[in-house]
Amino acid sequence: MSKTPERKAQDTSTFEIREVGNVKSVQKFIVFATGLPSCVSGQMVEFANGIKGLVIGFGEEEVQILVLGSASELRAGDEVYNKGKFLSLPVGENFLGRVVNSLCEPQDSKGDIVPKEHYPVFRIAPGVMDRIPVKETLETGTLSIDATLPIAKGQRQLLIGDRLTGKTTVAIDAIINQKGKNVICIYCCIGKTYSNLLKILETLGEKNALEYTVVVSGVASTTPGEQYLAPYAACMLGEYFMYNGKDVFVIFDDLTRHAWIYRQICLLLGRAPGREAYPGDIFYIHSQLMERGGYLKPELGGGSMTFFPIVEIQQGDVTGYISTNVISMTDGQLYFSTPLFNKGFRPAIDLGLSVSRIGSKAQWPAMKAFSRTLRLEYLQYKELVQMTQLRATGLSKEAEASLKRGEAITQLLIQDKNKPVPMEEEIMYLYALSLGVLDELSAPDIQKFKKDFLQKVQQWDSSLITVMRESQELTDATIERLRRSLQRYFEKE
Repeated sequence: MSKTPERKAQDTSTFEIREVGNVKSVQKFIVFATGLPSCVSGQMVEFANGIKGLVIGFGEEEVQILVLGSASELRAGDEVYNKGKFLSLPVGENFLGRVVNSLCEPQDSKGDIVPKEHYPVFRIAPGVMDRIPVKETLETGTLSIDATLPIAKGQRQLLIGDRLTGKTTVAIDAIINQKGKNVICIYCCIGKTYSNLLKILETLGEKNALEYTVVVSGVASTTPGEQYLAPYAACMLGEYFMYNGKDVFVIFDDLTRHAWIYRQICLLLGRAPGREAYPGDIFYIHSQLMERGGYLKPELGGGSMTFFPIVEIQQGDVTGYISTNVISMTDGQLYFSTPLFNKGFRPAIDLGLSVSRIGSKAQWPAMKAFSRTLRLEYLQYKELVQMTQLRATGLSKEAEASLKRGEAITQLLIQDKNKPVPMEEEIMYLYALSLGVLDELSAPDIQKFKKDFLQKVQQWDSSLITVMRESQELTDATIERLRRSLQRYFEKE
């Protein structure tokens, strides 16, 4: 016997079971509530006016709730509801090209986002047996990084330096360079001004990079709860793509401000302050985030998630609490030097203080062949420059040759912002350097060579670029074709 429409309507009705408590007091963005005995840390609660909160701790007779929104309308005595659910947010391909807040709500006036599913914001990182060794290069488009400090997909590489030294610029250039490389990018803005975020969005829009990028906004004008949640939401969005077999690149800009926010939260909660007034678990909140990056084995989708956390320091001091913590949990760091930046050497990456511990395992063989001694030659050149400043005359021919080589290397490493260079072009530069043809050129001539040579090669031997990208190494035949192009270029010059 078929069911009547009325009976069907009755069958689809649902009951909602929830625990009801009351707000005891409100301190800025922290709510102390009573009457929620079943709460556990990490669960979502909802206030009577619809604002959400996250259970973040407990007192003797109260629950401590971090408000994920404005707490100005909350009053003592208001009801708060616990539905027994942990914090999970929507994810999916429709988030690409969008700007969202920490709760994955759209912030770009482009309408609602239809999610594919919901993922937990806080989850356990993949174990050792769920990962495989890194095997592919993440091309950043910055020669000094790709050649001397290569980044592998699945690596966690810290960008550290004083403010206004180009950390964010290098990270954004890496996003721009992923165009056409099937890499999903996520930029997470934490505690920065809204005007800074607008500039980044404008740059990504001009370079057509937004179509494969998700921007998570936790700018300074948002509530502390949303700023605290921003990096975890960005990581969760990346995990969706990673577990679906995609390569993901995530930038956290920056974790220093995230630590400041967590310090504010814990001081309001009355937790005992430690070094520099940070709580005892400040290491944990960042390490649980960093551990979620990696390269998954094929059975779990075979995707990867690469992290570029950014940490701001003061006056070049890398011994600060937050900086040493994040250094210890990443696979290397790019140190940005203020003196180098002021001298016009940009990107201002100090090759002597920077390191990439695992990236060389995934570096292109062609790049590895020509960049093996590049870093050492450059550092020796810097030492030689310091020595020659004390001696006006009497340099040997070997010293003069080393100075010319070092000046050529310096001009190759200097790069304009928002103009990433393809890996094939970088290899061409280094091949020309290995032949010594750049040593006698002036700085303007080297910059002209960098600007014109790739276009000339595309005219003279259009398939050479494709061959280099497909093979990722230089055979004798490829080297001969490249040599002929170089010879032709300098004959014309």
